[in-house]
Amino acid sequence: MLESTHGPAADRQVRFQSLQHALAEEANPIARQMARTMAGFAPGLFVGPDDPDLPRDNLDLERWFRQPKGHERRIHGRCHAGVRIVLEGPTLVPALDAHLRHPAPFDTDDLLIYASATLPETQRDAIRRRRLMRQARSPKVRPLLLRSLEHRYHDSS
Repeated sequence: MLESTHGPAADRQVRFQSLQHALAEEANPIARQMARTMAGFAPGLFVGPDDPDLPRDNLDLERWFRQPKGHERRIHGRCHAGVRIVLEGPTLVPALDAHLRHPAPFDTDDLLIYASATLPETQRDAIRRRRLMRQARSPKVRPLLLRSLEHRYHDSS
């Protein structure tokens, strides 16, 4: 009844709200609890356009996020995918999924368009923050890091 195959999001949202109100008015405490749970999910449930290319629900979204983790596990053979997906995600995920959009082997002309590509600023910032935090955790490097941060602070003012 509420799946994306049963009409546009606006119609499904009306059905969702009517079902939620009906459950809230029930005498059964389980039905009222379900109405409260539905109220918690409501703000993010019908957000965004009815785009068939976007994940339809949380399960679809989890399946999408599992793919890059599976790639990472197969690359290094460990159970945990690591922080590489978080740090390099904006460029790593499209690279790992390139075979889905380009079934034939890549040749020079296909790759030449990426020769001048640069990292997104958000990805560079994430890598800088990780480098800084790794230095801050090291007992040997921490004093040098603090000294350099103090110098940068004094030079900026």
